[in-house]
Amino acid sequence: MTILRQAKFLTSAPDLKRCPADSGNEVAFAGRSNAGKSSALNAITDNKSLARTSKTPGRTQLINFFEIDEHRRLVDLPGYGYAKVNESIKKHWQDALARYLEKRQALRGLVLLMDIRHPLKDYDQQMLDWCKHTKLPVHILLTKADKLKFGAAKGILLGVQRDLQKAGYDASIQLFSSPKRMGIDDARQHIESWLNSEIE
Repeated sequence: MTILRQAKFLTSAPDLKRCPADSGNEVAFAGRSNAGKSSALNAITDNKSLARTSKTPGRTQLINFFEIDEHRRLVDLPGYGYAKVNESIKKHWQDALARYLEKRQALRGLVLLMDIRHPLKDYDQQMLDWCKHTKLPVHILLTKADKLKFGAAKGILLGVQRDLQKAGYDASIQLFSSPKRMGIDDARQHIESWLNSEIE
């Protein structure tokens, strides 16, 4: 039984100032707006209605908090890069993301989602740079892995691993598919290890 099934919506915040108290352990989810972030959150928590999925990428414009218990939370960060919104809103999102990643003391790790067919885009590398700068552990989900044959998916996984090492990013990585429930147990293990780390 995974503790992640206990996740329930807590609150949404437009910026760092209005986030819940900065205590306990948090694991955040980030990714381009079309990477399947909401679907992954729902699959990992076994709750189809936890995070709202939208046919229009980029609808997550707030930092959404989901409580597991009084000391542990999951955090859905605004989707980035693809959303059809004006530049001032995009800049606000990016500023809020940067501040959250750099200042949030409760943050124990980041789950970074990338569509396996379009990995390591500019915004993904920007997220990895922020995490490298703040020494935040990262676990990458290569989503939509069911869209490719297994051999092709494995080849992309190995290629991305090589690119990460060359760039000096210390991140773990796996194949993932929400509809096929591929890689869910591996993802849960990473997330739970962060959530269960000693609370400072």
